[in-house]
Amino acid sequence: MKYLQDTLYVISGKWKMLIIVSLYNGNRHYREIARSLPNITFRMLSKDLKELEQNKLIAREVNDDVTLRVEYNITAYCQKLIPLISEMIKWGKAHRKVI
Repeated sequence: MKYLQDTLYVISGKWKMLIIVSLYNGNRHYREIARSLPNITFRMLSKDLKELEQNKLIAREVNDDVTLRVEYNITAYCQKLIPLISEMIKWGKAHRKVI
């Protein structure tokens, strides 16, 4: 049970898996991520991005060329979650048909 609790602690919440999917789909910048997730507040997005970074699921890269640009990417470690998330999406589709 403790391993399941650890997993749920890292990916639970209304937005964390959706943020991961948004990054997986190519949204790299803060505003792009925010636009892809209607109704998320900037405060919640910032909080969840920090937590995902702390848990090594995403990487934050600061480009300080002409203008300061921050880019987020999923890590190789996070890639291991993608099959799990895909299966959850399939289950969700099937569940909608059942109910």
